[in-house]
Amino acid sequence: MNKLAIFDCDGTLVDSGSTIHSALQQAFEAHGLECPPRDVTKKVIGLSLMEAMAALVPHGNHAALTQTYKDAFFAMRGAGQVDEPLFNGIVELLDVLEADNWLLGVATGKSDRGLRHCLEKHGLGDRFVTLQTADRNPSKPHPAMALAAMAEAGAEPRRTIFVGDTGWDMGCARGAGVGAIGAGWGYHEIEELTAGGAHVVALTPPDVSNLADMWLENGE
Repeated sequence: MNKLAIFDCDGTLVDSGSTIHSALQQAFEAHGLECPPRDVTKKVIGLSLMEAMAALVPHGNHAALTQTYKDAFFAMRGAGQVDEPLFNGIVELLDVLEADNWLLGVATGKSDRGLRHCLEKHGLGDRFVTLQTADRNPSKPHPAMALAAMAEAGAEPRRTIFVGDTGWDMGCARGAGVGAIGAGWGYHEIEELTAGGAHVVALTPPDVSNLADMWLENGE
């Protein structure tokens, strides 16, 4: 049976928080709303857009806000204003995992189009055998993305890890029965990752490979 390492995207593979916040500001302003500060908006990164809007504005028009956000983000991309740099050590981590025969996947609240642009920009488009997005799955923490990734990759929970920076990611991992490895370099605090169900938290990307091996050897 294959070994599978599933990664969240925003806050785990790439540091996209500033761009996401800028698009949120534009969307909120277009609807006459005050955008929450970045330390608040970063907490909803990882949810699908509709759920993120509902968390930020419980009684707002979530569908309209979501569409305006998408339009703003698309316009920013066209203007070359989208900044989604890879976190330091991510490429090296992917290299190590692949050398150890891990298959790679992504499970993200991004759209298919957004994820494709992001991965292709960094030359990573061909490295992942399964890409799960908000276009085809319920929002995390629902386990659907992890379950679909395992089905596509031919992996089982005891040989699968999920690396993510939010409690939503850890909930998704736990719901699917896979190893939940918190990305301590992302947008949720270590306490939030632990509360969300993380088995362990990696402080830096290089820490993940050893923790992945520990999951294979010992499980929870």
